Amino acid sequence: MIRNIPSYLLAILLLLPAMQLAKAAPTASASCSPLLSHTFPRLQDEAPQNLCQYQGKVVLVVNTASFCGFTSQYEGLEKLYAKYKDRGLVVLGFPSNDFGQQEPGSNKEIADFCKNTYDVKFPMFAKSSVSGSNPNPLFKMLIAKTGTTPKWNFYKYLIDRNGNVVDSYGSMTKPTSSSITGEIEKLLGEKI
Repeated sequence: MIRNIPSYLLAILLLLPAMQLAKAAPTASASCSPLLSHTFPRLQDEAPQNLCQYQGKVVLVVNTASFCGFTSQYEGLEKLYAKYKDRGLVVLGFPSNDFGQQEPGSNKEIADFCKNTYDVKFPMFAKSSVSGSNPNPLFKMLIAKTGTTPKWNFYKYLIDRNGNVVDSYGSMTKPTSSSITGEIEKLLGEKI
């Protein structure tokens, strides 16, 4: 049966599945929102982590510190992550020493503190600046898109599944507050 098909048609038929697959699979950069198109070292081992891996998830970005009056919010952030991670929420922690010098330790010291004190399982990244004249690239974009700069540790930005900033929350707003959980529930119910 194949012998009766002209060779050029046979070549097209054999290549068609590969062409369809290539057409259907978007490139990582094409499918990642500009907001998440950044790579940061992981806190525990400084291995590079591209935030595009979180595209399609609801993302709560938080700047953290180990020696702050709000440090106990790690517990609420972990509860939030545990409750909603299977539905598509990810919490991303960015330790910073920008406010009151309340994160003076090394990345290893911060990682040990987070694990041993609060059993943090959500992704954490290496210490960086989140405000001032040289915030890390993600926070620079968050600040530009919202017009709000973190005022202190545990400032929060909520990003929808399409990579758009939805809202920001001050340090006084607890991670498990109804204003945050209500918005997360709404965003988790939306389609991409």
